[in-house]
Amino acid sequence: MTTVDAGTTSLTARAVLFDMDGTLVDSTAVVEQVWSAFAAENGMDAQAIIATGHGVRAEDTMLRHGPAGFDVARGADRLFDLELAAVDGIVPVPGARAFVESLPAASIALVTSARRALALRRLEIADVPTPGVVVTAADVGHGKPAPDGYLMAASQLGVDPADAIVFEDAEAGIAAGLAAGMRTVVVGSHESEITRGLPRIRDYRDVSVTLHEPTDHADDRRLSFTIALPL
Repeated sequence: MTTVDAGTTSLTARAVLFDMDGTLVDSTAVVEQVWSAFAAENGMDAQAIIATGHGVRAEDTMLRHGPAGFDVARGADRLFDLELAAVDGIVPVPGARAFVESLPAASIALVTSARRALALRRLEIADVPTPGVVVTAADVGHGKPAPDGYLMAASQLGVDPADAIVFEDAEAGIAAGLAAGMRTVVVGSHESEITRGLPRIRDYRDVSVTLHEPTDHADDRRLSFTIALPL
């Protein structure tokens, strides 16, 4: 990471891996509304779920907060139905579409704790392009904060983790990106011990991309580019 000028930091990479909710799509109000309704149906503490559940697989949240004997598989299906029906208020994070479109299509991936159908639906509603590589909670053995999803996405893109940049908004996802050995950019206002010193953006409106000419190196499997982030 190098500073380009007094107000910009640059990161050069061969791949960008995005979370979805809160990172490309602003769905916070919808997510909290759905979880609150689900918690009320099942006698769970909605506030506790909202405080710890962002970016985490639904099944893992239910295991943590559900009553003894709770049917997690059935609960996850019910939550999915509620989420799929809740479309009002889903909007793009400002500048997300333009930023995604400015990157090489073969160098981007989505890594989300949502089910695939829900992720694709929310991206469609928000009018944000869907990356060709999509890794969901169902594709890995361990969800965020484990690094499995990000490592799988990098493997599918054919890049080393050190050549990838993660954009994340939630504690679990930030931890997952760092655990994968990837440079991680915080999107939004979340702050914690692990976010100290990490690059941060409010949204993508002032983020720019410069593509580099291909080299003759045999191991250059993806075009490199530099992302300039406002400080």
